[in-house]
Amino acid sequence: MADVKDALVSVLPTIRVPRAGDRVHKDECAYSFHTPETDSGLYICMNTFLGFGRPYVEQQYNKTGQRAFLHVKRTPKMKSDESNSGTGDPPRKKPTRLAIGMEGGFDMSEEQCEYEEVLKLVILPEFLEIPRDGLLGLPDMVRDRVTSAIDAILSADSASRKQDIQAWDGEVRQVSKHARNLQQLEGVPRIPPCGWKCSVCDLRENLWLNMTDGAIFCGRRYFDGSGGNNHALQHYQETGFPLAVKLGTITPDGGDVYSYDEDDMVLDPNLAEHLSHFGIDMMKMQKTDKTMTELEIDMNQRIGEWEVIQESGVQLQPLYGSGYTGIQNLGNSCYLNSTMQVLFSIPAFQRKYVDRMEHIFRKSPADPTQDFNTQVAKLGNGLLSGEYSKPALEKDNDTAPEHKGLQDGIAPRMFKALVGKGHPEFSTNRQQDAQEFFLHFINMIERNCRSSSNPNEVFRFLVEEKIKCLVSQKVKYTQRVEYMLQLPAPMEAALNKEELSAYEQCRLQAEREHRPPPEIVRARIPFTSCLEAFAAPEQLDEFWSAALQAKSNALKTSRFASFPDYLVIQIKKFTFGLDWVPKKLDVSIEVPDELDLSEFRGGGLQGGEEELPDVAPPLVTPDEPKGSLGFYGLDDDDSYCSPHFSSPTSPVLDESVVTQLVEMGFPAEACRKAVYYTGNSGAEAAMTWVMSHMDDPDFALPLSGASAPSSVSTGGDPPSEEHVATIISMGFSQDQAVKALRATNNNLERAVDWIFSHIDDLDAEAAMDFSEGRSAAESVSESVPAAGPRVRDGAGRYELFAFISHMGTSTMCGHYVCHIKKEGRWVIYNDQKVCASEKPPKDLGYIYFYQRIQS
Repeated sequence: MADVKDALVSVLPTIRVPRAGDRVHKDECAYSFHTPETDSGLYICMNTFLGFGRPYVEQQYNKTGQRAFLHVKRTPKMKSDESNSGTGDPPRKKPTRLAIGMEGGFDMSEEQCEYEEVLKLVILPEFLEIPRDGLLGLPDMVRDRVTSAIDAILSADSASRKQDIQAWDGEVRQVSKHARNLQQLEGVPRIPPCGWKCSVCDLRENLWLNMTDGAIFCGRRYFDGSGGNNHALQHYQETGFPLAVKLGTITPDGGDVYSYDEDDMVLDPNLAEHLSHFGIDMMKMQKTDKTMTELEIDMNQRIGEWEVIQESGVQLQPLYGSGYTGIQNLGNSCYLNSTMQVLFSIPAFQRKYVDRMEHIFRKSPADPTQDFNTQVAKLGNGLLSGEYSKPALEKDNDTAPEHKGLQDGIAPRMFKALVGKGHPEFSTNRQQDAQEFFLHFINMIERNCRSSSNPNEVFRFLVEEKIKCLVSQKVKYTQRVEYMLQLPAPMEAALNKEELSAYEQCRLQAEREHRPPPEIVRARIPFTSCLEAFAAPEQLDEFWSAALQAKSNALKTSRFASFPDYLVIQIKKFTFGLDWVPKKLDVSIEVPDELDLSEFRGGGLQGGEEELPDVAPPLVTPDEPKGSLGFYGLDDDDSYCSPHFSSPTSPVLDESVVTQLVEMGFPAEACRKAVYYTGNSGAEAAMTWVMSHMDDPDFALPLSGASAPSSVSTGGDPPSEEHVATIISMGFSQDQAVKALRATNNNLERAVDWIFSHIDDLDAEAAMDFSEGRSAAESVSESVPAAGPRVRDGAGRYELFAFISHMGTSTMCGHYVCHIKKEGRWVIYNDQKVCASEKPPKDLGYIYFYQRIQS
């Protein structure tokens, strides 16, 4: 006891009681996916409240000197089914609200398992273990301090649970703008209290009452073929009557109201009055159909079911071991799971993060949960070690067939929270676009690899753009850096047009006769047609020709200026309808296993071609009225206004283009900047600028003289040498630092934001410097070691090794899985389930990953 007392007294000053705001990581190791349920348990530092598995707790002691740890070992036991329990306890309530941490929502405080928990206080480096009851004989001061710290750690919400709970409410609805003055026609029939059916087809479920004319129609068809036949939507499109209430959901408390005009579920404060117009007494109505919230909750509770993947009806062989680790779905996180599985199948990412894991961990900061490299290395090791790729214990003999072969896998909560931190979309639990996440993650790597090896180099390539003025016949060549090739899906190139036409006729006939729709026929499009559409010349109608000093027509063609080691191809299946509602093209692309793109390599300026003069277009072209000064703003001219004027006049913009963009829902100032930076060259160019700069910190800030295309300050003061040195220390060149500071009036914080938001443009400039034969010493600061070529190049022959598929009607819903070719066979990764693939659906992929064929 004396040894125990002495040990505790020696560490007592370091033992803290968690306060409000402290993050307690008691569910997961900071460096691995060890948890209290792992065989060796979890060690929680009683000073920093970070958790560590047994392999890393000693490393943490060596790094920080912290000696006191709370060891938690839990053994799970499944609860009996409380909904059918013989204990006499009330059954567990089902969620009635699409929310987390709110009354009626998902109860995150309720555990699905009961645990046998063993607690010990452990003193390092001796690993002296003191069970909780071993504290009883100690002095009151020591015992009370240690006990209060243990109790506070155990009762505190864990950091991961705080991230999960965050009081998310998925059903917050706004009052409809039509509710107050809704038009209701006279002479409409009275609606009976039951026995409804669609006015067009025979459906008797999912029925909606239009509250203007009293017509009853079925709802929308869901992506899996269930739901209705879209007749309520068609009625709105024909009449413009905006509000409908779902029959069967009306109770004295309200009902589900949808606004087709606002394209959302809404509130109608006058619902009782509107229903009484059709003879419906809301106070006497009872619920007979599922609300939209309940349908969405059902989908959330079924997340991860095996039947949603394409290889249904085939018994797939589960795989376990290194490289075959599943990833738990953390709530609409399948886009992240699929992307990271593919990336860590690439050797460059394995070498960067997994092979160097111990080095990364040793260099990690005091809080490794907030360090990008640490969390990426942790994720990579979790996927490749095989330690977490083991069959999940079956909890009973009645396990559903779709869950057979499930593994526990890993739950990358720290990683997801870190890469999504501060992002308006990836910080949420909403479904996201895998392509957008891929580019977001690539951007984060760029930020964190400025002074070290960069695995992104395997994806990076140059695109050569040639613009030919059709009047002067002169040309302009430019290059830009890309990480992904986006290919259109030209529907006019479909090979089965007759089948598609016949299918559409059958579908319309089935709709008229109120029969189920026929089996879907997809447009079969050759992959070569997608490539040809990418390479085809594009007509530019509003091109400003430097040779003519006026607008003219031009042709733009794109080619590869280099071929990357790994080519990522996105098939642009997602588009917008005329109503700006996102939709997905139902196409089948005949993607080849081997691909030769050599014919699409660009060659630069050709013999007999004459270059356009290197002059930037004026903001006011010669055929338009100018201000008193005009406003040219050349990119490389620091004195873009006359010295006789204290400031340039406001640029004259094409207001018709600005108006078009504003009507699409973009901020007015962002639209003005889009027109400004594209030189009044038309709506299409401005729209492209908007879509590529939506994440800029100053996206919606007003356009000003300091924001001229040159992005330089008009002031005479040079950038601060101290600020330049600070930015260079982050891994940027001196030219880039100076440009960023000039663009932000020498404000260091804004300059850092600016440089990150313009990273692609800066990288393109650096790549251009290299491709034009300039030495590394000319294009980067001497204080930064030369990193070699920023863009790799080689033969344009590739073989398919992975693809990500999406199931659903848009990127905002549905499910992602990925297929990866490993050890000569295709493997399907569907969250926690990893199996040998029998029929990989290559034709239905969304993002394809090709690797170079080594000659």
